[in-house]
Amino acid sequence: MSAPRITVVGAGFAGLTALRTLRRRSRTAELTLVAPQAELHYLPGTIWLPSGMRRRDDLVVPLQRFLARERIAFRQARATGLSADGRVLHTDAGDVANDGLILASGARFLHKLPGIEHAIVPCEGVAAGEAIRDRLAALEGGTLCFGFASNPNEPIAMRGGPVFEFVFGIDTLLRRQGRREHFKLVFFSPSENPGQRLGGKAVGRILGEMRKRGIEAVLGEKPLRFEADAVQLERTRIASDLILFMPGLTGQAWLDATQLPRSAGGFVQGEATCRVPGFAHVYVAGDGGSFPGPDWMPKQAHQADLQAEVAARNLLRGLRGEATDERFLAELVCIVDSLDRGMLVTRRGNGGMALPPLRVMHWAKAAFEKRYLRRYR
Repeated sequence: MSAPRITVVGAGFAGLTALRTLRRRSRTAELTLVAPQAELHYLPGTIWLPSGMRRRDDLVVPLQRFLARERIAFRQARATGLSADGRVLHTDAGDVANDGLILASGARFLHKLPGIEHAIVPCEGVAAGEAIRDRLAALEGGTLCFGFASNPNEPIAMRGGPVFEFVFGIDTLLRRQGRREHFKLVFFSPSENPGQRLGGKAVGRILGEMRKRGIEAVLGEKPLRFEADAVQLERTRIASDLILFMPGLTGQAWLDATQLPRSAGGFVQGEATCRVPGFAHVYVAGDGGSFPGPDWMPKQAHQADLQAEVAARNLLRGLRGEATDERFLAELVCIVDSLDRGMLVTRRGNGGMALPPLRVMHWAKAAFEKRYLRRYR
């Protein structure tokens, strides 16, 4: 067959990993990236913005050189829909035809909680990390509140790890600045055991670290609303000068204009092979998909990379008429960082590990970031 036309939607971890994998496996495929900007925003590094350990230029990576090296066409656009057979992606800059499609446009946060505008959502982008930095610098003291929630229709759809990193990192920063005694730090969660997806050992270490640092934890109460100066839980009201809150996740709004199968939480339904059922040569990878797997399966960059590699390989096999039965590995790997130390947490199958905070793990997290971004610079 002639060189296949393959479109990848999204310039995040899953999208770029899919493109790299496609190019490694096929030197002739016509690859097109569709995204609002030709940039990778390295969101795991936003935890270091409040301390000044990272700046915007460190975390926003222009992709022009990468795209040129890998001979990838770029269409600056936002997806708006999809034809019934999946062969035409509709965008606000015109239609893009394809022989194969990988959906990697990520997820979006649910903004349904009353008063959510009074909170900063840390992982919404680099600007959110900068806002936390600026708000914190302007405060002379007060109460700082940290929390996260899930999608009630799909409880697995959450991203809580970065909240732990922000609370520990800000605690460390305030101590370095000699200001910690002027602040009260409060973590809140509707769960009695927050961070359960990290494993029981990790939950124990995290809550123990909070007690050690004098961080108050209000557990087992759902947040009802946020106010300009308070967090209202079911039974407890917490006066607050700064609220960091990570809502649950759902699929992108443009999916409503498609016939793609959706999960209860609003994500594109994907199989263990990352194929979208009912659509030929259409695959999904990353946070925007809902996949079979364990109840601890994370929505994080590492898992997105694993799914994207499998999606790319299976797509190419399918276009060649070969079997497309490779399945992705469900694996959680993260380092919960606190500016000077990191807690390594891993899960695979029925096993898991959670190490105590170690200085070497902080260095390892920084080294991984540098190595990961080098391929796109």
